[in-house]
Amino acid sequence: MGKRRFSGLEVSLMVLFSLVLVVAVAMVVLLATGEPGTMKEDSGSDPDIVPECPAISIGERVDCFPDGRASQEKCLKRGCCWSPLDETNVPWCFFSKNHGYSVVSESMPDSTHIEAKLTRMDSPSLFGADIKELTFSAEMQTENRLRFKITDANQARFEVPHEHVQSLSDTPGGPLKYRVELIQKPFGLKVWRRTSPEKLLFDTTVGPLVFADQYLQLSAKLPSHNIYGLGEHVHQTFLHKTDWRTWPIFTRDAFPNGGTHNLYGHYPYFTCLEDASGQSFGVFLMNSNAMEVTVQPAPAITFRTIGGVLDFYILVGETPEAVVDEFTKLIGRPFIPPYWSLGFQISRWDYGSLEEVKKVVDRNRQAGLPYDVQYTDIDYMENKKIFTYDMEKFAELPQFADYMHDKGQKYIVILDPAVSTGQRINGTYEALERGHAAKAWVTEPDGETPLLGEVWPGQTVFPDYTNPACIDWWVDEISRFHKEVKHDALWIDMNEVANFVKGSINGCADNKLNYPPFTPIILDDLMYSKTLCMDAKHKWGDHYDVHSLYGYSMVLATDKASKATFGTSRSMVFTRSSFPGVGKYSGHWLGDNGANWNDIKWAIPGMLEFNLFGVPYIGADICGFFDDSTEELCARWMQVGAFYPFSRNHNAQGYKDQDPASFGFDSLVVNTSRHYLNIRYTLLPYLYTLFYKAHVSGETVVRPVMHEFYSDSETWSVDQQFMWGAHLLITPVLDPGVEYLEAYIPDAIWYDFEKEVKIADRKAKIQMHLPEDKIGLHLRGGGILPVQRPDVTTTHSRRHPMGLIVALDDNKAASGELFWDDGDSRDTVVSGQFIHYQFSVANSTLSMHVSHNGYQDPSNLKFENITVLGVNASLDLVTVSDGNTFISLSESQIQYDMDKQVLYLKNLELELGKDYTVNWGAQISANIDCYPEGGEDQAKCEARGCIWEAFSVPRCYYAENHGYVTNNKNETASGITVDIDRNTEFPAQRSRSSDVSKLRVEITYLSGRSLRWKIFDPENARYEVPIPLDLPAAPETAEDNREYRVQINDKPFGIQVIRKATEEVIWDSALPGFTFSDQFLQISTRLPTEYVYGFGETEHPTYSHSLNFHKYGLFAKDQPPGYKLNSYGVHPFYMGLEKSKNAHGVLLLNSNAMDVTFQPTPTLTYHTIGGILDFYMVMGPTPEEVVQQYTEMIGRPVLPAYWSLGFQLCRYGYANDTEIADLYRDMKAAQIPYDVQYADIDYMERQMDFTLDQVNFKGLPALVDQMRAEGMRFIFILDPAIAANETKGSYPAFDTGIEKDVFIKWPPELSNDIVWGKVWPDYPNITVDNSLDWDSQVELFRAFAAFPDFFKNGTAEWWGEQIKDFYNSITKFDGLWIDMNEPASFVHGTVGENCLGNEDLESPPYMPPLESMHRGLKHKTLCMNSEQILADGTRVKHYDVHNLYGWAHTKPTYDALLSTTGKRGVIVTRSTYPSSGRWAGHWLGDNYSAWDQLLKSIIGMMEFSIFGIPYTGADICGFFNVAEYEMCLRWMQLGAFYPFSRNHNTINMPRQDPVAWGQEFAAVSRDVLNIRYTLLPYLYTLMYEAHAHGNTVVRPLLHEFVTDEKTWGIDRQFLWGPALLITPALDPGVTVVKGYLPNGVWYDYHTGKAIRAGGEFVDMDTPLEKINLHVRAGHILPWQKPETNTRNSRQNPLGLIVALNDGGVAKGSLFWDDGEGIDTVQNNRYLLTSFSVQERALTSVVSVNGLAEADRLTLGVVRVWGVNSSVTQVTMKVNGKPDAALLFTYNPEIQELQFDATSQSHTIETPFTITWTTA
Repeated sequence: MGKRRFSGLEVSLMVLFSLVLVVAVAMVVLLATGEPGTMKEDSGSDPDIVPECPAISIGERVDCFPDGRASQEKCLKRGCCWSPLDETNVPWCFFSKNHGYSVVSESMPDSTHIEAKLTRMDSPSLFGADIKELTFSAEMQTENRLRFKITDANQARFEVPHEHVQSLSDTPGGPLKYRVELIQKPFGLKVWRRTSPEKLLFDTTVGPLVFADQYLQLSAKLPSHNIYGLGEHVHQTFLHKTDWRTWPIFTRDAFPNGGTHNLYGHYPYFTCLEDASGQSFGVFLMNSNAMEVTVQPAPAITFRTIGGVLDFYILVGETPEAVVDEFTKLIGRPFIPPYWSLGFQISRWDYGSLEEVKKVVDRNRQAGLPYDVQYTDIDYMENKKIFTYDMEKFAELPQFADYMHDKGQKYIVILDPAVSTGQRINGTYEALERGHAAKAWVTEPDGETPLLGEVWPGQTVFPDYTNPACIDWWVDEISRFHKEVKHDALWIDMNEVANFVKGSINGCADNKLNYPPFTPIILDDLMYSKTLCMDAKHKWGDHYDVHSLYGYSMVLATDKASKATFGTSRSMVFTRSSFPGVGKYSGHWLGDNGANWNDIKWAIPGMLEFNLFGVPYIGADICGFFDDSTEELCARWMQVGAFYPFSRNHNAQGYKDQDPASFGFDSLVVNTSRHYLNIRYTLLPYLYTLFYKAHVSGETVVRPVMHEFYSDSETWSVDQQFMWGAHLLITPVLDPGVEYLEAYIPDAIWYDFEKEVKIADRKAKIQMHLPEDKIGLHLRGGGILPVQRPDVTTTHSRRHPMGLIVALDDNKAASGELFWDDGDSRDTVVSGQFIHYQFSVANSTLSMHVSHNGYQDPSNLKFENITVLGVNASLDLVTVSDGNTFISLSESQIQYDMDKQVLYLKNLELELGKDYTVNWGAQISANIDCYPEGGEDQAKCEARGCIWEAFSVPRCYYAENHGYVTNNKNETASGITVDIDRNTEFPAQRSRSSDVSKLRVEITYLSGRSLRWKIFDPENARYEVPIPLDLPAAPETAEDNREYRVQINDKPFGIQVIRKATEEVIWDSALPGFTFSDQFLQISTRLPTEYVYGFGETEHPTYSHSLNFHKYGLFAKDQPPGYKLNSYGVHPFYMGLEKSKNAHGVLLLNSNAMDVTFQPTPTLTYHTIGGILDFYMVMGPTPEEVVQQYTEMIGRPVLPAYWSLGFQLCRYGYANDTEIADLYRDMKAAQIPYDVQYADIDYMERQMDFTLDQVNFKGLPALVDQMRAEGMRFIFILDPAIAANETKGSYPAFDTGIEKDVFIKWPPELSNDIVWGKVWPDYPNITVDNSLDWDSQVELFRAFAAFPDFFKNGTAEWWGEQIKDFYNSITKFDGLWIDMNEPASFVHGTVGENCLGNEDLESPPYMPPLESMHRGLKHKTLCMNSEQILADGTRVKHYDVHNLYGWAHTKPTYDALLSTTGKRGVIVTRSTYPSSGRWAGHWLGDNYSAWDQLLKSIIGMMEFSIFGIPYTGADICGFFNVAEYEMCLRWMQLGAFYPFSRNHNTINMPRQDPVAWGQEFAAVSRDVLNIRYTLLPYLYTLMYEAHAHGNTVVRPLLHEFVTDEKTWGIDRQFLWGPALLITPALDPGVTVVKGYLPNGVWYDYHTGKAIRAGGEFVDMDTPLEKINLHVRAGHILPWQKPETNTRNSRQNPLGLIVALNDGGVAKGSLFWDDGEGIDTVQNNRYLLTSFSVQERALTSVVSVNGLAEADRLTLGVVRVWGVNSSVTQVTMKVNGKPDAALLFTYNPEIQELQFDATSQSHTIETPFTITWTTA
């Protein structure tokens, strides 16, 4: 056969085939390598290796061809196993046994470290550049944490430079919970849980280790399919499906639309729940390179990353929560967000203008939505350039934060990282230029040229936040921008880092970084898609390595900027891109979602995952970012979003508004949003506490149900419900048109949160009915949730009372906690500036224990209401104890709902920061507490011979006959004398205070309405109070004249006082427990009713005492008013009401430290620590008569000068006399009535009495003279302490004091030295450093001070001389204000605090419940062993007379004022004791600028009225803290009716005088003070009646209407005398007040209209400019036209307001004198006139006419209210003058007759009659 020849066609086909073959080979190469035209080396592997295929299940195959397009040939070429299946998602090509590494050496340097050398087994390479030699190291870092790292043995590789994660230097603190096993060949690692039997947790032998330069792989078999975590992606379920899904991890600006693609964050971390035991572990790969993670059915997991090292952490926990704890320990605990950031927030991209932003803000405000934060997105910027704002559309942006702050809201701005390379509209883009100068940018590979990309503003550069220079630039720019545009926090976005061009505007180089041999399945399959080139340079390295750290590094830089910009304010950062550890500084939102039902569902797994990742401040854009939201979707999303930790409604450019109010004020969205946001705000204290728990112990905030119920497999896949912490289950509706949904109820007791009822289901799937406006909220039994009354912002809600919701579990138990700080300061946990409560319930007792108390809330918060769910029995008795006292709640405070089985406890007033126990299972007894000091237990109780009953109140009480027994009784016509002996059947109570075995009781019938009983030691004289009382000259011996009867009970001894008229026992001390020992005296009495008034000086929340086991300490102290804090004075006097509606009063004349305890039975117990028991009782029988009789005994109140009833101004902190002069000028210009100006200690030289600061107040004497010449008066302050360290010449006050021996000293047997203290005076020749703490200032700068002993005869003379010299030589004055006379000292006891003598006097055997009682009685005062000398020479201990110091100080000051000025003047003193009112008035001390102080001032005034000190008032607008406008205005209205009306505040506070607030405030102040000045003749007359007869001035309603029991508890209103009812507004925002009008006719003072009341509460309109005043029918009030001071107003004619009753009758009186003369009453230099109306005739009767002609008054305008017929004529008749017809007007609408007698020039010392005739 011949050779075949090919045809031309065949040749052509053969050439074509050859070409195709070449192309095909090239394509194979391309597909195999991923790079065009390059082949990778095989690292020396054997190409002829035969794969050794393992016999494994399909689920255990580890993919050998992750790059895809595997074939048998390719698979075998890689030395892998080929086994195709009919499932494409299962690997057909999987690893053989030939791959991996071998262990060539292994060592254990110590018990917690393993080190090994690995070498690569011979096998083909997957992607080339395999690394032959590796090192393996394992650290057993803690008992729960294992770290192992695999890296190149010979060359350093990139490792994540994590800010928080470091190798530990310490060894584990306990036995390891795991065991590590190293497998030699192929290398593998097994981690076992040390249980019995052991559990294999992490087994890498399932697949080989692969470690190439750009491909690292490790697989591990896991013990269960319960895998959670990995991110950031959209996981449509929380529980991973182990069905071969591969998840890429590489930060990316992409939409979270439900695919498996990579999103914003980088989280190679997962948790695995092992089984139903709850035991779990976490796995974290510390690697920031691009990677992917495959989850497969083995179950197993494979990590594939393309750089760095394999740095794994295995975290072992007993529960899933414990694993989060371990993970956050490793990466950094989450930050505590500022409290306001837990409020609701609104944002959108592209509002268009600031005007539109404000519209959104305003409409949501108007909708009444709780709403704290408003955002602006990039549209606020100038052309989207960061650190700029659009000066056209957002021109007023710099003021916007103030606009938000004004309503208590916050403002947040967005910042992107990319910086525009263009210039600004009007000039240089300075932020860019400064960045250039700092070389702040990410660069091209050359390390110099900034990489250029494109983002929102166009061409951009990108900050390199790993560069310190860049960080400094960033910090500086943010600080600069904040100064330009104030804002409250920063939102950082686009930091994946995002770039709108691929890599850079110049493209990316063809290299292994930009085109690695293996690319994980990231979005777009291109490394630099939508970001920077991978070969770009950062300080930390190539972008290839640090790309996923960009957001993390930006967070670190921004946090630094936040600290620099916001200082101590916590502020906030939240970020889109994140990495493990970012939660330490920042929150996160779930990105740019869509307004669809899928995204509302998928947000929940996202939130749950970020809680696993340590980023609990998390949420999704509510209602969706992209697309328009339907109302149904938005309503459902607002419901669930109300329970996102980060709760923000945000949407995108071009879509319709979706803020709640945009749907309409009455829309479903608004109504359901408001409802659930109010619930959110109610629960914010609970949510805030969860963040604290996250911060300190890594707990999750939004919590998967399976974290709490891991033993229930049904919960393992629950992800459409979630929890807040352990106790609130949230079940949202997440599908359209659904009202019934299937929900899982885990195995616990659950209560419907809104209905408060227990549901029957548990551990069951139920159909939950959730109509369109409802979300499922359920409280888990066993939880105690702190709550707070909500408001429209957290600024306001934080000021509201707190409460607790207690949900009882199966065992009727519960627990919870509260973390509370100021909500805004940084590092409060580290600094300790917080309160932490532990709550628990067991045995029907709620314990509220303060485990840490380092914060005082400025709002003086209280727990107001407690709700207990699951109480299955009605209760009559609930008690509250603070450890010292028990309180039984009143009926009004307890409510029980039998159907719901809910107990409501209301109006509790439990102070935040104090321990309490609340019991709803105790029994109240009438027994007397045997352990009043607290801390009792059964053994201690029984050691005193007392009875222990654990569930009684009190628990430890006296036996029936404990006390004394009558021995001898002698009864006479004038009284009873009884000898009594201690009942020795019972042991002594206190070893340090010996009992007095024999006592004498002397009962004296002082008068028909008063008696005395005195109990004392007849054998050993004891201290008795050296205050003389005005007692009757002889006792009342006629039985028939006495209104009382006295009986003696023999065993136990007791005294009973019985009112004869009603046979009521009004005192009954026949109770066990009467004790009389050296330093502890106790006596108890039954009370006739629970209505008791008095005892002071302590702040009381109500005028009528609550008898619910309240205990009050009485001991004079420099202590600002506070609940149950003993303050400046001591008044052991009370008034009690009886069932017969009679009243009586009781004084215990004892000046030792003491306390009084009330019991609800009702009972009163006194404890005092010295002296004797000296009781005085007055019988009334009316309340007003009680005060009259009491002041008759202790001394009638002083009559103050008329001018002292004018308005007064003061402040501590006038800088100089110019400030006072300016104030005076402004007050005159505003024409505000004003009589008295003060100077506090500022006027003195270095705060020394009787000196003048010649630098700042040199012109003060001249100013005083000028003001006095214009009718003003001036008062100066004087403290008792005298400076003792003068070096510049003589200080006469001290020098003459030494000479006259006036200062308090030690007893001579201890020392002859003065007892030195320190108060305000400074050392000479020093400069005070006010930046130091207080104690340091006292030690370094305060001079030694000596305290005058005002008991000594010579001291009053010395004191008077100093006052006279001051008046004559330095400055004139009209009154004196004496302060700090408790006495107060800034050191405790004495300088050095070493009190000499008997320690039992400083810290007595029984300590009353005084402020700082643990510091002893010497705290802030003198040593109790100090000696004082009475006028008769008797030496006494300060221990006994401490409470009399202010009393002793007052009379010498009063006498000195009168002798110096020759005028009556006025003394105002801080410390008082019974009879202080004879010489002085009193102000209620250094109060606070807070709303509650308004009510408390009324209570204080009414108490001092019954104490016999009617000239009293509180510092108007408050002394401490910054006053608020509305509060100060309401206080000015109230204060206009204080007898002592003074506005006063402290240093370093803003001014609060009436002209400091603006014209409107000044006008309202002027108007109400004009009313005061109009009525001053009436007020002065009341002061006279108090002085002459002991009447009250500020008068409780019950004094006039005691038969009306409703008045017994009224303390929000008061009377001036009998006739003027004052009803102030005492709460913020009120425009209507409820006021009580007792039965009768009342006239509105402002209109004259009559109101007929039947004893009822009525609504009274109270606009901001008005205080309600009503005049009582039947009374006549004298008045004068007001002027700017009383000198001028006293010149005006006298008017009368006549308020007729239904019978046409009225009466009144006028007292008038020269207003300032001394003893005008005693010398009859006054006018006393009474007025009456009857049968249309007004008549005056003059009782006393001793008035000087210059002081006479003429009669002016008379207004008669209640004239019900038209008037035809008014006639004035005066003896000796012809009748005169007066001009008149009649208003039939208000029935007011008004006539003017001015034309008659009639002076009222002459009687007159005026009649009117009706038609």
